[in-house]
Amino acid sequence: MARITFRSFTGGEVSASLAARYDLQKAGTFLQLCENMVVNAIGDIERRPGTLFMEDLGTDEAFLLPFFFNSESSENYILVFCKDKILVRRISTGEGDTQDLTAEIFYNSATPYSLADLPRIAYTQVGDVLYLAHRNYPLQKIMRSGTYPNYTWAIEKVTLNQSIAAPVASGISYTRGYEYYTCGDTRYCCEYQLNETSYLGYKVSAVDSDGIESTASDECQITFRYPTDWIVGDSITFCWTWSDSNNSGSYPEYYNVYRDSAGYYGFIGTTCCNVCCFVDQNFEPDMGMTPKENWDPFEGDNHPGTVIFHQQRMWLGGTKNEPTTVYASRTNDFESFRKSRPLQDDDPIEYQIATGSIDDVMWLKSFGNLFVGTTGGEFTASSSGAALTPEDVQINLQSSWGSRGVMPLLVGNAILHIRRNGSHVIELAYNWENDSYSGNDLTLLAPHMVEDSPIRQWCFVQSPEPRIWAVREDGVLICCTYIREQNIYAWSRHITEGEFVSIISLCGDETDEIVLLVKREVEGATHYFLERFAPRFDDNTAIEDAFFVDCGVVMDNSQGESELESSSLAHLVGKTVSVLNVGSPEMGHIVVNPGEPDKGKLTLQYGIPGKVIVGLPFTSAMAPLPVDSEGDSGSTVGLRRALGKTSIRVHRSVDFEYATTKSGWLVDRSAYKEAEFYEAPFLPENYGEPVPPFSGTVEVVVPGGQEEDSSLYIKTDRPTPLRVLSITTDIDFGETR
Repeated sequence: MARITFRSFTGGEVSASLAARYDLQKAGTFLQLCENMVVNAIGDIERRPGTLFMEDLGTDEAFLLPFFFNSESSENYILVFCKDKILVRRISTGEGDTQDLTAEIFYNSATPYSLADLPRIAYTQVGDVLYLAHRNYPLQKIMRSGTYPNYTWAIEKVTLNQSIAAPVASGISYTRGYEYYTCGDTRYCCEYQLNETSYLGYKVSAVDSDGIESTASDECQITFRYPTDWIVGDSITFCWTWSDSNNSGSYPEYYNVYRDSAGYYGFIGTTCCNVCCFVDQNFEPDMGMTPKENWDPFEGDNHPGTVIFHQQRMWLGGTKNEPTTVYASRTNDFESFRKSRPLQDDDPIEYQIATGSIDDVMWLKSFGNLFVGTTGGEFTASSSGAALTPEDVQINLQSSWGSRGVMPLLVGNAILHIRRNGSHVIELAYNWENDSYSGNDLTLLAPHMVEDSPIRQWCFVQSPEPRIWAVREDGVLICCTYIREQNIYAWSRHITEGEFVSIISLCGDETDEIVLLVKREVEGATHYFLERFAPRFDDNTAIEDAFFVDCGVVMDNSQGESELESSSLAHLVGKTVSVLNVGSPEMGHIVVNPGEPDKGKLTLQYGIPGKVIVGLPFTSAMAPLPVDSEGDSGSTVGLRRALGKTSIRVHRSVDFEYATTKSGWLVDRSAYKEAEFYEAPFLPENYGEPVPPFSGTVEVVVPGGQEEDSSLYIKTDRPTPLRVLSITTDIDFGETR
């Protein structure tokens, strides 16, 4: 007989192949089952919150992307990409009004995004503009304009190198200087006309109020003497005209004038907006400032597949025709790829990653250096100076895991990305010993989390706990409590009645908000629902506010009616629901149609004045990995065992059931559904009142005989809280079978 305590569950759900690896340092923290529960930073485990119903989006598939403006929740939006438009939504602070219709952005002819392509879309934002990149589509941007609350939203194709129109050269002339000589008492002068055989060229550009410079005018030439031969009084007058031929509505603030020198044009001066002539008195051309020439590396169908901002440039890469090349815009002019001749430090950058193989660029990330994820490895782009320039780009290989085309996550001082085949999550962090970035496989102990199905979309939330949330291709939601400093990487799986399709996180007023797109069946038809995680059940939450149902709604039953009829129940018609009736659970109710369209009717067991929470039930279940060790008589691996008296310490919990695990869990994690469960003894303080949250130790005796690899199941499917701090149990080891 041994008495074992599970003090922490920070190992999370692990692979069944670790059942005999009791020699690992974290073995005592492993779970064989963690379904619809999450591991906390301090090592305990609790039910995940339920989801609040926001909106029925209909029968057409959709996809979510976030739009951030600042840290205020009212300035962060949900972009719902539908079949023919984008819905803009905002989370409301009210319990009964969980969605806010803000706008609808209808696609123009250039933006018919296929929903199948959206999981591979890359996006980045600056101010009120969100840029979207995908190899199959031209670069797009979603723009918000106006003032609160009357914002205007639009989506359009990004047209590079836009500016006000270039001036038109209209004339050029010269004035000769004079040569003086004296004959007797008389002084004579004459025009100096020697060596007037050199061609001098001039160009002019216009600059708007934002400092954006147009392309230069056509060259205007004149035959005169070479500048080194000019004498006092020599000058050239260059004139031009300007009109708003681009219909931009912008006008020049000033003009820049350039003169030819050895085949290049250098800056010689400026005139204000109402002066369209410049007198050159042999000013020295500044070859560090030259006119710009249009360059568009994405002409035709050479669309970029990824986008990010780094060092005040917009970086794009992974185009259709040049998949191994990255490009950067001009500094502080994100939609301009105009080049100078010769190249200047603020000119656009083009760089091909040469590795000896075809390494398609899959993602870009700004984190000190520019990180480039390709199908063959992960690289950093740095320079010998402070900034990357067209002539100073150094590409260095950091790891060779290979990357998938899902945008990486920046978490603390690490970049998390998905391996090329989608089967593992890699942490790319700086290694001081090697002075480089190295990869760590976060799914090494739980490969089934991503090998069963690759990740489709993911996000990171910092509060209330640092966690990675990811939607898999098969509709399962997975979570990893991620605290790198404490070496905590605890995975869990989350199941609902339906399939999770898309997920994003937004900055909330108190904690981060997680918004989900869920596919569910409604009266035989597939519908897509917009939902969000309910607030966490913490130490200050009353039992009547506990939210542990999916696709749920909060109803005000202040009159204490036993029958509730409301349009807020319409999406639950025909469903068997769980109800938290003023803190007391009621199970097995069915929402029916009362005979009116877009309404649902629910009959309660008790009509009690107060708050009623209604939604789809979900089961939360956990089980520690079977305990094995080395003793005086050898290893316990393979021995039958039976659990005896067990102490389960909980915090602010209301109920749970327990059972002995069966040997079949190694093959099927859902085997717990076939186990015979027993209810733990939770009772109300007074008859007719809800069971208050209990913190302390619950003593139970686990029934059953000796089984191979048996452990303890704990589960609940009621809409009430459960948080397990530790498990202490007696284990009686027997003989091998």
